[in-house]
Amino acid sequence: MTAVEERTGTEGPEKEIGKARRRKEDARLITGRTTWTDNMVLPGMLHLAVVRSPVAHARITHVDVSAVREAPGVVAVYTGQDLAEEQGSLPCAWPVTPEMVNPGHPSIAVDQVNHVGEAVAVIVARSKVAAQDAVELADIDYEPLPVVLDMEQAVAAGADLVHDHLESNTSYHFVFDAGEMGTGGDTEQAFADADVVVSRRLVQQRLIPAFMEPRSVVVQPQGDNYTMWSATQIPHILRVMAAMVTGIPEHKLRVIAPDVGGGFGGKLQVNPEEILCLLIARRLGKPVKWTETRSESLMTAHHGRDQIQYVDIASDRAGHVKGLRVRLLADMGAYLRLITPGVPALGAFMYPGIYKFPAYRFECDGVFTNKVPTDAYRGAGRPEATFAIERIMDELAAELGMDPLELRRKNWINADEFPFTTVAGLAYDSGDYETATQQALELLGYDELRAEQQCRRESNDPVQLGIGISTFTEMCGLAPSRVLGSLSFGAGGWEHASIRMLPTGKVEVVTGSTPHGQGHETAWSQLVADSLGVPFEDVEVLHGDTAISSRGLDTYGSRSLVVGGSAVVKAADKVIAKARKIAAHLLEASEDDLEFAGGKFSVRGTPGASLGIQEIALAIFAAHNYPEGIEPSIDADATFDPENFSFPHGTHLCAMEVDTDTGFVKIRKYACVDDVGTIVNPLIVEGQVHGGLAQGIAQALYEEAVYDADGNLTTGTFVDYLVPAASDLPHFDTGNTVHTAPGNPIGAKGVGEAGCIASTPAVVNAALDAVRHLGVTDIRMPLTPERVWRAIHDGGDGGDRATARTNAQAVDSSDAPSTTGGAL
Repeated sequence: MTAVEERTGTEGPEKEIGKARRRKEDARLITGRTTWTDNMVLPGMLHLAVVRSPVAHARITHVDVSAVREAPGVVAVYTGQDLAEEQGSLPCAWPVTPEMVNPGHPSIAVDQVNHVGEAVAVIVARSKVAAQDAVELADIDYEPLPVVLDMEQAVAAGADLVHDHLESNTSYHFVFDAGEMGTGGDTEQAFADADVVVSRRLVQQRLIPAFMEPRSVVVQPQGDNYTMWSATQIPHILRVMAAMVTGIPEHKLRVIAPDVGGGFGGKLQVNPEEILCLLIARRLGKPVKWTETRSESLMTAHHGRDQIQYVDIASDRAGHVKGLRVRLLADMGAYLRLITPGVPALGAFMYPGIYKFPAYRFECDGVFTNKVPTDAYRGAGRPEATFAIERIMDELAAELGMDPLELRRKNWINADEFPFTTVAGLAYDSGDYETATQQALELLGYDELRAEQQCRRESNDPVQLGIGISTFTEMCGLAPSRVLGSLSFGAGGWEHASIRMLPTGKVEVVTGSTPHGQGHETAWSQLVADSLGVPFEDVEVLHGDTAISSRGLDTYGSRSLVVGGSAVVKAADKVIAKARKIAAHLLEASEDDLEFAGGKFSVRGTPGASLGIQEIALAIFAAHNYPEGIEPSIDADATFDPENFSFPHGTHLCAMEVDTDTGFVKIRKYACVDDVGTIVNPLIVEGQVHGGLAQGIAQALYEEAVYDADGNLTTGTFVDYLVPAASDLPHFDTGNTVHTAPGNPIGAKGVGEAGCIASTPAVVNAALDAVRHLGVTDIRMPLTPERVWRAIHDGGDGGDRATARTNAQAVDSSDAPSTTGGAL
């Protein structure tokens, strides 16, 4: 039983937790009756447009903006030279190793550009149209430099450099060796002793977050005070970082995130344009606004993923895993943004997945290229890890001639083994992989589909059927401050909340967790309604304004409910504790004799002697009668910092049809059963799962950011960058098991990223299962018809170049390892 259940008991109003309430915020969001940053119009407001580099790598040799200054409506124009002394460098808050190299990142280029779309001048005009029209008048000359795009070439000896003041294109080399850390055995020995070793080179393509609302910033100066409105996930972090970069005192800067239309990690950032708006507002003393075009968003907002994964797995011939080795090349892009280097390092702890590996080693090189920087994108390191381990488990099963589900069952953590410390040192709190898997198999109709698959193979049907499996877990509730500190993360992981009891009995909840579509206002209202015993409708949730919510660490890493919601519950506990003292005084009873249930304090053994918490709010407002030594307030604050992550898990199954004549793939059926701990609102959970599935499936089948040989983004519009519509996706059959997380008072585990993490390998494994008997062992994502057809008919992974490696050291001997895929 969770703490919330213990507080609410069985008396009073119907429980809110577990109720599928429609979201409070939907009415204004869906009808557009709200404030988006770009809706804002301030008196005397000026508009910014950014002149961007058309080349990926070059020295700036000449800048002439005289024609821009003369253009109609233009007020001012600033180049990198104009702002060089005051712009500082955009922050990177995650130095993953002491030796990590950070080249620095100016908000506007001064003498060199390092990716297409980098800012080289900023135009200020009286209207948005005038500013954008003047962009074409800027006359800037560039001296081209070699363009570095391929990571494997970038780390080779003698490679051209992205930053000529650095010695190489490697930012850092991060190593986690479980043997050296004391959590596992010797990895090299495990591989030497293994009967079977399987190696693969897997590619995580570059993705674009493609949030619904483009980025937008408004800054209003008021003397030496500044208010910034930004479509951001992180108003509190942005305030701290912007103050550090610009020198504006933090207490003079207010940051507001109004309603924000999506983020997916893409708005977990301190953007160049946010800093430029602050600097220009300070210079001109007038409010300024910048809103990106969709093309700007795709071209210059940070991207996600972009890794090459070299994965080796070792086992005995019975299928018991013995060791795992992972080496990554992770594309940083041209610069290190807020948490760019930490994304692959965070994922390092999840490559062992749900399996009992005795030995494990991970190493990663962060590599500079002349592309837009990468950073957090839904899942941030964990989807990449889950993809690798679930793909390599299927490859091992194929090598052993074993059913992939049987292999997983042979190696996963059993329900009676929780809590379980993994080879990566994580303490998994609770779960039951077998039960979730069994439910998912029933939802899919697994046995019937396997029988159909066999019939299609026997009849040589041109449309083959495959079933893909992804049994996953993830580390959620990004929070434990001590753990983040041990990983050199530049902030803590706590979250803050306040509860204010108003005289009329209504409740204001102030949360440091900042939503961008997750439904905080509804879920937090449900938590508080159950905790305090007040009506759901009587709760108002305030967020996203550093002047109202002065403390917070915002929203990412599926931490909102697990950490932010827990802070709210802790604050409610304090409100009850304060109110208990007032109630005891007013009821002339001992605190020990009071019971609290359904929003009322009652005296044990004295029928009719009760007082509601909303009545106490009015009594304390009047302050005519309250105990000596007690301040007249029952408001409360709380800060929650969990001791551990939480670990959602689940089983995702995909049935896929593959047309071997055309390469066309179609998801026949998709079923998943997730365990996200306590479910506060089933509608919100279902929506989060569906959204995550859409993005994970999109990586497998549709989305890829592509650059040409000169470093131009060729997928810079939604004509070329394929985001799936609802009609492109199947019906989802979903279910849940519930094992509460012991590390927080709600028992929640986090749900925002689960679907995105689990679905990609399920889809790819399904396609491969359909055509593996034709000799296909990998298909490069996204699984376009051309790539699928090429993999079937030409071999390799169907990508733009051959990526299948030769079989190295393949030994046909019963006492020596067998190797498929090839050497690293």
